[in-house]
Amino acid sequence: MRVWTVSEEKAGTLTQCLGVAAHLTDAPVVLKIGRLPRWRRGLFSPYRATKRPEPDVIISCGWFAERHVARIKERFGGRPLTVHLQPPQPQSRAVYDLAFVSRHDWQQPRLDGTQYHEMIGVPHRVTRAGLQDRRPAARARLLPEDVGQPVVAMLLGGPNGAYDYDQGTIADLRRSAETLADSGWKVFVSTSRRSRPELLATLLQIENPNLHVWDRTGDNPYLDYLAAADAFIIGKDTVTMHCEALMSGKPVYSCDLKAIPGERLEKFEWFHHDLQETLRLTRRFTGSLNPYPYNYEAPAEMIAATIRSSLRQLRQER
Repeated sequence: MRVWTVSEEKAGTLTQCLGVAAHLTDAPVVLKIGRLPRWRRGLFSPYRATKRPEPDVIISCGWFAERHVARIKERFGGRPLTVHLQPPQPQSRAVYDLAFVSRHDWQQPRLDGTQYHEMIGVPHRVTRAGLQDRRPAARARLLPEDVGQPVVAMLLGGPNGAYDYDQGTIADLRRSAETLADSGWKVFVSTSRRSRPELLATLLQIENPNLHVWDRTGDNPYLDYLAAADAFIIGKDTVTMHCEALMSGKPVYSCDLKAIPGERLEKFEWFHHDLQETLRLTRRFTGSLNPYPYNYEAPAEMIAATIRSSLRQLRQER
């Protein structure tokens, strides 16, 4: 199956496309539109006259990608199956065959001619089997003295228009990390590119043998943290990290941040209320980390299965 992905270079959109593509092919064609000069990001898209072999499926994410998908579809006479991992914009009417929309975006207007499917959160590249395979080696690397010690991974982001990591929030996170370390948990903390410098600086000041903060130098230990953890504490500013952590089957707790009132906050709060109260997948962090059961279906696998089915139907109709 020939699969193209079209997205910006930023991790939030690229990861979603590659996560789905990995269940369809070992070698997707990855088009990163962020590398294009601005004048080539619309009607003058270079992909409108591409010489590459015709794809069977085009997977895109992010509104910048939509105009390029339209040009690619025109180039190949409308034949490729087109898939978007967000609600398409009104100007993309008749461009997409399938749209996969997170439950917290489900109220967006629908476009005629596009078949919509609901998903929980967003697709990504983390798999349950991958974490299980990685877990023994990850724990051996992270816990050389006591491989049986319970591990909690604190995964923290940064300001995103809905939440902020202000001084009060940073102080709360520091106290939580220290308390957990003092109570016997091995605490591994990872910040992101969006994180405020003062967040990392404050956490690095903690002196406790049970707490390790990645200083963002050397290899990124994120996947080892996901695989090794027995529980998670994740900032509410990130949807993707919650979805990736849920692949572990371990308890996932969301930590409160400074709220920034507005439409973006409402959407994030809906997402967290849905995960916690409706689906019972995550819980609000209030200081304790108790295990609880849940069943989470990976969005990327569900999307890939739907794509295969739709592609078979499309070929039969032709």
